[in-house]
Amino acid sequence: MLNFKRLIYFLAVTLVFLGCNAGPEKTNKKKKKEELKRLDFTPIVGIKYHEVTRRFSNGLSFSDIGFQQEPSWIIQFASNDTVKAWSPQKQIMQSFYFMYDHGDVYNFAGEWFRIKGFSKDSIRMQRLHLTKQVIAKDIRSDVFMTYYSEDYLKNVIKKKPEELRNPTAADTAFIKKLVARADRNPANADSAFAGRIPVQFTAKSKIISVEKLNTVDRLLGRTESYDYLFPEYRIKIKNAYQDFGYSFSAVVDKQGKIHLNKFRNDMPEYYEQRKKVLEGIIDVYLQNLLIVKPGTTLGIPHSSEITLNVSGKK
Repeated sequence: MLNFKRLIYFLAVTLVFLGCNAGPEKTNKKKKKEELKRLDFTPIVGIKYHEVTRRFSNGLSFSDIGFQQEPSWIIQFASNDTVKAWSPQKQIMQSFYFMYDHGDVYNFAGEWFRIKGFSKDSIRMQRLHLTKQVIAKDIRSDVFMTYYSEDYLKNVIKKKPEELRNPTAADTAFIKKLVARADRNPANADSAFAGRIPVQFTAKSKIISVEKLNTVDRLLGRTESYDYLFPEYRIKIKNAYQDFGYSFSAVVDKQGKIHLNKFRNDMPEYYEQRKKVLEGIIDVYLQNLLIVKPGTTLGIPHSSEITLNVSGKK
């Protein structure tokens, strides 16, 4: 009987203890839910904002592989669920549904954003990359955008958006550091980085033609930036020594010299033979028949990697 009373007493104390702690836990969850509820953009409806900076969290506009964040957007909230964005193609402010997802995450114009803060003077956003509704935790989501209102630009800063979009001194110093690294190993793809202006070829003879391929495919996530990060070219040669067709990657150094990099070879025993053939095509045809202008970033030439699809007709 005594043990039974002790059990009842223990259960009663436990229930009281749990009840005392249930209140604060519910309150915290309620507060968190209130903090993450949909934001009200009514105070900034009708204000036009120009994007003035787009940078990584380290404050730079460039990544190690040469990818540059370029501010260019112009936006205007028409209501709590509609945002207008400037369309360079249509030359109009185009309306987009401003979809609330969760927390501070929103979507418009086919892009995902985390709203970091806003006022009548500015808006701060973090651009996000999602894969199957999961936010990437790498450099793809490490993009921060700042917008200034037209009134703030005109009457407070007194500068045009274009002036604020220019690369900073820190950007220039960073690119010079990457160039110095590339210069130490001009033929090495691991030291090269994408030129903001990719390699350019100009034919010196009618027997050769060059076409820079457009690889943009939004369904596969390939935007315009993909074309300068991974430039690809189709080169056709007439009156060649024989018919051939090869695809390979190469590094073009700051002097415009083409260095063979990677190529497909299904039979290891013929690797050296294939290598000599490709190096011969580069030395005999490409270097002699083309003017090769290296890739540049901020006007500085440097080594960069490209892909070449070269065919010859006898």
